[in-house]
Amino acid sequence: MKLIILDRDGVINFDSAQFIKSPDEWKPIPGSLDAIARLNQAGYRVVVATNQSGIGRGLFDMDTLNAIHDKMLKALSQAGGRIDAFFFCPHTGADECACRKPKSGMLEEIAARFNADLTGVPTVGDSLRDLQAAAAVGAQPLLVRTGKGEKTAADPDLPPGTLIFRDLAAAVAHVLA
Repeated sequence: MKLIILDRDGVINFDSAQFIKSPDEWKPIPGSLDAIARLNQAGYRVVVATNQSGIGRGLFDMDTLNAIHDKMLKALSQAGGRIDAFFFCPHTGADECACRKPKSGMLEEIAARFNADLTGVPTVGDSLRDLQAAAAVGAQPLLVRTGKGEKTAADPDLPPGTLIFRDLAAAVAHVLA
């Protein structure tokens, strides 16, 4: 099985320091939906792994998160793409859970659910925590310069072997090459 794991905010859609709290605030980064469709056409299972501490902070609820993802799925469908599964952590950093990236619990759950070894699986993120979670399970960290990625690219703590791309479309072109 070909599998790829994507962060959401800053990778697929524009991010906000105030969180994406409603479907109206969800706006795709140009080229990201077409990139996901290309992955689907190439036989990849596309999974989203996203920290959503806005739930734990009381900024939005599960119905709103589902509505945001529904908008995303509809937009993706129009581009000929799909997401095979969403995994999210609703906790804040203070909760000290095992699923919030940079911890690897969410990725371990993906591995269990898909009965997959994540060694070398491309895992795309825009923040250091995305890349650290990928490295912790032996996945291939791919950094995009969208979202927080430009700042993250300068971080001296990038996991060894992290590959850096302009955006999701460029990362996908590399994965499919």
